[in-house]
Order: sequence, then structure tokens, then C-alpha cells
Amino acid sequence: MKELVRPSRLAPGARIAVVAPSGPVAEERLEAGLDLLRGWDLDPVVAPHVLDRHDRLPHLAGADADRAADLQRAWCDPAVDAVLCARGGYGAQRIVDLLDWDAMRAAGPKVFVGFSDSTALHEAFALRLGLVTLYGPAAAGVDFIKSARAQEHLRGTLFAPETVRTLASTGTPIAGGRARGVTLGGCLTLLATGYGTPHTRAGVGGGLLLIEDVGERPYRVDRALTQLLRTGWLDGVAGVALGSWEGCGPYEELRPVLVDRLGGLGVPVVDELGFGHCEGALTVPFGVPAVLDADEGTLTLDTPALR
Repeated sequence: MKELVRPSRLAPGARIAVVAPSGPVAEERLEAGLDLLRGWDLDPVVAPHVLDRHDRLPHLAGADADRAADLQRAWCDPAVDAVLCARGGYGAQRIVDLLDWDAMRAAGPKVFVGFSDSTALHEAFALRLGLVTLYGPAAAGVDFIKSARAQEHLRGTLFAPETVRTLASTGTPIAGGRARGVTLGGCLTLLATGYGTPHTRAGVGGGLLLIEDVGERPYRVDRALTQLLRTGWLDGVAGVALGSWEGCGPYEELRPVLVDRLGGLGVPVVDELGFGHCEGALTVPFGVPAVLDADEGTLTLDTPALR
């Protein structure tokens, strides 16, 4: 798995476009997130359809074509330095095929931030644009607007990425050892359901896989991991780092599933690394070389996430 192109870090005054590729956005949370970004001396602009609601499907932030158009216009606008997702939810998979990837590639690299359902976009950005992306908080996410830790880690990643190159686990490793590879991953369910589509990689050989999920019972986590094992998608993975599993049942019930499905891979597996759907979620880059040390419980980036 090859290292991807790193976009440039942000500077004061950078213009940030906020888009809603997935679920509907709460206006009061959006305003709170925008205020935070302005406090960082950034210039956030809201895409036209961010507060839309689909007229028949309430789980979507407006029509697929409008959500896709917002993302593409923001990405292709030369005045925009970064694109942040307003929230996750569901819907990003529905717009991936509507995007003009040739036009987005011609627009050049810039920063993309999102998590959860945006996993579908992270995979597409890696495949179609060859670009490092940031799996980090949503601009209107409650875990962002109410968490100083999440705010400061994202801010450090955007402005001074060399200061946030190591993530430390708070748990006990599932399997020990040390491995080097290029980071990738996201929400487990999105990776499993994206398998076999044109915008999800065919495998993760040589990579460090970072996964997490929310609201999935242990048997559903088992099902998604088993799907990826049976397809061969996990063949040759260098190591696995696990984030949060909010709403996935008591951890003492979920952990045996993770041990059973991942412990036999013969690679380091670290849990509780602090990214994903959790309070104080850390920002992790996808597409950069890193070292996963399960014995020390750390993931250390070889290079900063952004140039």
C-alpha cells in the first residue's frame, strides 16, 4: 500500500467549506461549530444545501444531486482550502457515483475532514485522488462542539500537524508486536458495505487498518468482520488499530468478538486508541506511513498528516 499525497496545512484566514454529504444537520449545532472555527481565525462558509431535508427520506440532508453538487463545488472552488463534513449519519454512499472525480482531481489537493458515514468518501478520495484525508470530528457534531480535547487535536492537526504525531491507547492490546504500514480505514460498517464497489479498495495488504463503529451490536460487528475476512479484504494487513465502539453493547461482550475475529491475523492489534464516535475523539490521517506498536500501545506517524 502506497503513501498518498499530503495536502498543505492551514494558515490563519484559510477558507473552510462546510458540506453535508450524509444526514440532516441541526442548525444550532452548525452555528456552534462555525463559531469554533471562526475562533481559530478560519473563514468558514456553508454550502447552499447543508440545512436541507429530503422531502421523502428524512435520514438524508436533501437530495442526492444537491449534496453531491455542494461537495464538488466546494472542492473545485480555488478559494477553498479545506472541506469539512457537517455530520455523519447516512448518505455519502449515495453520492459517490455522482461526483466528477476528474474535475476534483484537476482542482488539486486540499484538506478533507469527516468521519463515520464519510468513510465512503475517504475511500474514494484515496482511490480517485490519491490524497491523504483526515478522519476527524464533524463541524456540527456534538462530540466536537462540546469537547475541548477533540477541538484541540483537530486544530493541532490542521495548523501544526507535527505536534500530534502519536496516538496512545488506553486499553490492553489484543495482539502484541510492531508493524509499519500506511494508514487507512474508518467506520467498519461502511467498509464492509463498500466492498466490491468501484470506490472502495479491493484489499488492505500492507496497510495499518484503523476501524471503529457506533450502534452495532456485537453480533453485527462479528458479521462485518467475518465478511471482510471471507472476502480476503484483510489478507496481508500489517496491523489493526481499534477506536471507539459507542452503543455496540458492553465492551466486555464486544471485546471477545474483536479478539476472536482479529486476534488470529498474526499482526499487532491495538484497541481503545481514542478515535471515532466518542467523547474527545482524536483526528487520524489516512494515507500516511506510520508505526503501530502494540506492546507500547501507540500509533506514531512517520510524517505529519499535512505538509
